[in-house]
Amino acid sequence: MKYHTYITANKPHGVIYTGQTHELKDRIKKHKTKKYKNSFSARYNVDKLVWYKEYDTILEARAMEKKLKAGSRVKKIALIEATNPEWKDLFFEL
Repeated sequence: MKYHTYITANKPHGVIYTGQTHELKDRIKKHKTKKYKNSFSARYNVDKLVWYKEYDTILEARAMEKKLKAGSRVKKIALIEATNPEWKDLFFEL
């Protein structure tokens, strides 16, 4: 089983959300369909997958999630733009 840390956004340089999961495609579908109506991602329409990284263990994915959440917004934006400068929705490439 593979694990992922990911960042979603509502638009370029807009609201961003960081998370981790073992089923990336399913998790992003939940963001897109706003399965959890009162969640942060549903309230702010944060449903575009703009960055993700795969890990072999959940511990690695959680560690990266914690690192990203503890880091600055500027660092998250730099990470996104290093691999996805157009802020394309990567969900359709999964």
